[in-house]
Amino acid sequence: MRHAQLLALLAGTAILAACSGGSEEPADGPDTEAMTDTVSEVAETVADEPAAPDLTEITTVLAGEWRGNTGQRDTSRNPRETLEFFEVDPTGTIVEIWPGGGWYTNILAPWISANGGQYVAAHFSPDSSSNNRRRSRASFEAMIADTALYGDVMTVDFDVDTQLALEPGSVDTVLTFRNIHNWMSRGFTERALADFHTVLRPGGVLGVVEHRLPSTREQDPGAASGYVQQAYVIALVEEAGFEFVGASEINANPADTADHPLGVWTLPPVRRNPPEGSELAADWDRTSYDAIGESDRMTLLFRKPVTEDASE
Repeated sequence: MRHAQLLALLAGTAILAACSGGSEEPADGPDTEAMTDTVSEVAETVADEPAAPDLTEITTVLAGEWRGNTGQRDTSRNPRETLEFFEVDPTGTIVEIWPGGGWYTNILAPWISANGGQYVAAHFSPDSSSNNRRRSRASFEAMIADTALYGDVMTVDFDVDTQLALEPGSVDTVLTFRNIHNWMSRGFTERALADFHTVLRPGGVLGVVEHRLPSTREQDPGAASGYVQQAYVIALVEEAGFEFVGASEINANPADTADHPLGVWTLPPVRRNPPEGSELAADWDRTSYDAIGESDRMTLLFRKPVTEDASE
């Protein structure tokens, strides 16, 4: 808009000069000076206007003011290193499963939009029987309404009773952060992984971050504590037809024993406390759990095989 004002003023100045070319009478001094001053002021304003941040760069996105204080958790969640390990190409189609309140959305959506890719949020159904899930979906949609920042986010339903409604082979990357224990508790892990396999193109990748249960501990099929053995996750995903590419310790936390009275939710960021007056509350030491920090998490990369038929 300021560029347009400057051009219009300059054009106006040129027209006035042309019209007065055949007159011996000089233009009125005050009006000419005012026009010159106005043009100068607009030019200075345009020159002083800061350049828009380059959101094609992940480091710029991570420093974005819209993230507020959520960036304080980057030291625990290591988003740049995690996305690099997952080989995320922001020019492609990237699906995030159950983005919740949008911690990763605030990174992924602006970055992917700036690079010409497509961010897809596979969120809870707006018609869910759960009030919490309906509120979560509504809050998320209100956040991404800022299309200037987030771009054209595609939101699709995904839940126990709702399959991932995307075209087969249309997705480059599927990302899931700390969700597998939820699917285990609801008994649809196999179906969820099958959905991901279907929508991914041959050669597409699945990135998984999950709370890690030590291999020496017995695995609860329902993952009631929120922790899952790494070998168990790898076996589940391989059974769904994926190739295991590798694991990273980017999000490891050796201080986490994965043995807490209220499960993984005892730790930050949830910080669940026992009910007041309960036996557990009598000797409760919140500071000791806060000192542990966020959970010990596995970071796993899988790939949908490129079959002979798909490569021909």
